[in-house]
Amino acid sequence: MNAGIEPLVVVSDVDEAALTTTFSTLTPHDLALELARAKARDVAARFGTDDTVVVGCDSILEMDGIAHGKPASAEEAKARWRAMSGRQGTLRTGHWVIRTATGAQVGEVASTEVFHATPSEQEIDAYIATGEPLKVAGGFTIDGLGGPFIERIDGDWSNVVGLSLPLLRLLLRDVGIVWTDLWREP
Repeated sequence: MNAGIEPLVVVSDVDEAALTTTFSTLTPHDLALELARAKARDVAARFGTDDTVVVGCDSILEMDGIAHGKPASAEEAKARWRAMSGRQGTLRTGHWVIRTATGAQVGEVASTEVFHATPSEQEIDAYIATGEPLKVAGGFTIDGLGGPFIERIDGDWSNVVGLSLPLLRLLLRDVGIVWTDLWREP
């Protein structure tokens, strides 16, 4: 996405699998928010009190009230694709923003309904073979090879990519930052 901002991407050291187990009783909505908060706090600790804005995000696909993160194996991805076939799920992305200079923190979850196509077994196998679904929450992308298998969405497209730009703008405002002040100069 080109939103006029060039972020520095810093990967957290948060063990998502361990946290997911720890928070196993949470709703998919709350789980996404807790994972985002943990990631943001982990990264923010590296920056001290410099005026840095840290944004932590984590996405969860909710189907039938169950949270689905990244598939652990090709077999799990295939089972997930069969289960998603012809159905809709809710992609929930937790966002947590920390302004290190002030300590201000705020978070929220963006939710988008995703309507999955009904791909053939051959298409599912070919997609799984690319390895892409093993790297992403829910086991699919909308901006990559999985895009043709998403019939439509109801909600924010950027949320399905992994970062809701409209929600991020509001969260930044809540910690005293104006979105347009972050635009890089042409």
